[in-house]
Amino acid sequence: MTGWDLPGAVSVGGVLRPIHGDYRDVLDILDKLNDPENAGFLGPYIALALFYEDFDGLAPADYPEAWQRLCWFVNGGEEESRGPAIKRIDWEQDRSLIVADVNRVAGVEVRGLKFCHWWTFLAWFRAVGEGQLSAVVGIREKRRRGKALDPWERDFYRENPEKVDFKVRMTSEEEETLNRWMGKEG
Repeated sequence: MTGWDLPGAVSVGGVLRPIHGDYRDVLDILDKLNDPENAGFLGPYIALALFYEDFDGLAPADYPEAWQRLCWFVNGGEEESRGPAIKRIDWEQDRSLIVADVNRVAGVEVRGLKFCHWWTFLAWFRAVGEGQLSAVVGIREKRRRGKALDPWERDFYRENPEKVDFKVRMTSEEEETLNRWMGKEG
């Protein structure tokens, strides 16, 4: 692979394995990995099953390499950086902001495409400049660092905290417990 290709398969255990490379497939994988119901090994297992077209043909001994190849693919063909990642976006929560900006960059309604390779979508996403998404991410970053917000940022945050603050995802058991505590049983 030269870096100019859009892979439709990755090598695992010396075997070229077809993958689900549409951006919607990858966003679904990321959603499953972030779902608190899929804690422990379950999230990565589901991610592998969603990513590899022939998942049933993978030997459990190949799972670590298969996972590395999945991560490589999600990172746009780059090796994972070391160190803890700082969460700046949430693909699900920020969906409408992401779609609007990616559509602008792509010059097309990406959700209407039958297939859009993840790397193409990622390239469009990385080319997004100024817009509502960058404003939201900028406010998140300032708040994370404890920096003062500009007046317009304070106004935006006061009027749109649900766009800026990350939603807490709970398991169904946690939600039931919280609802009981709040007297919302039913």
